[in-house]
Amino acid sequence: MGKEKDQTTTRAVTLKDIAEQTGFTVNTVSRALKNKEDISATTIELIQLKAQELGYIGNALASSLRSGMTKTIAVIVADVSNPHFSIAVKEIEKAARKQEYTTFILNSYEDQEVEKNAIFSALSKNVDGIIICPAQGSDNNMEILQRLGIPFVLLGRHLGNDTMDYVVSNDAKGGYLATQHLLELGHKEILFLNAHHSISSARERLIGYKRALEEYGISVRSDLIREVSTISGGSRDELHEVIKSKLQFTAIFAFNDMMAWESVFFLNKCNIKVPENISIVGFDNIQSRMYIPFPLTSISNSKGKTSRKAFEILIKRMNKQNTELHYHEIADAKLIIRGSTKSLLE
Repeated sequence: MGKEKDQTTTRAVTLKDIAEQTGFTVNTVSRALKNKEDISATTIELIQLKAQELGYIGNALASSLRSGMTKTIAVIVADVSNPHFSIAVKEIEKAARKQEYTTFILNSYEDQEVEKNAIFSALSKNVDGIIICPAQGSDNNMEILQRLGIPFVLLGRHLGNDTMDYVVSNDAKGGYLATQHLLELGHKEILFLNAHHSISSARERLIGYKRALEEYGISVRSDLIREVSTISGGSRDELHEVIKSKLQFTAIFAFNDMMAWESVFFLNKCNIKVPENISIVGFDNIQSRMYIPFPLTSISNSKGKTSRKAFEILIKRMNKQNTELHYHEIADAKLIIRGSTKSLLE
């Protein structure tokens, strides 16, 4: 006779097991594990602690097979190390979690090919939808999503295709307010460190910059408008060239706060003080969420509002609501004055 083998079998913990251990019904257990509002906080805590103790793992695959949805979304941004994108991602993740969605974060690094790979990586996870700050220059990647019928919303930038949903800030107004503020302080030679013109927000901020100069009767000078990489180091390299060329300027309007702070750092290395020698205005108002020792004048572009709105629209698309509508949301831009700008008129 062969020897009997001792076999230890493990069985997955079920809702029924948790119900038996806690004295609640299976339905109450199920709703408590989903944080449903009709279940008291005390009951939710008790049931969830027991579920953890027993090693319960929710069967997301079974749930997705029943509903046809995975309850996951992807968020694709240029570079999550930029606090502007970090804040946006956090707001989206918070909004998604309230609706029981899990969020995947991917970076494009402003590269179309990397962005394409990120999109296909998200699709391989069977995400229900995508929020994306597009790496611009071509509509090809977004058109792939359209052809595949994947719900998606553009955040912070838009394309020429009006059939795509987007949520952006009023970039033209922001560019105007930043430049107007410097002009009112007496600055006439304002260096604009802009992003590449393929980016919609860069084009629109330039429109605002030019409009302010024209309204104040100051000629637009191409030598004071520079296109800079949004990746770390771009502003420093451009300012190095500008200073080496002895181009005169008394103020800088930077495409975003990261470029503005990088400019402050480089100018300090050159013994050029901000705002004593050069005034600087950024864009994104990151200091509304982060305690940073250098007070930067900046344009607020409603990061939280635009991020939450993008998720609201994505939910509608994933649930096939208002399919005949195209959502084109533009959030207001406001000037927030801090200590990086100084009047030349004093």
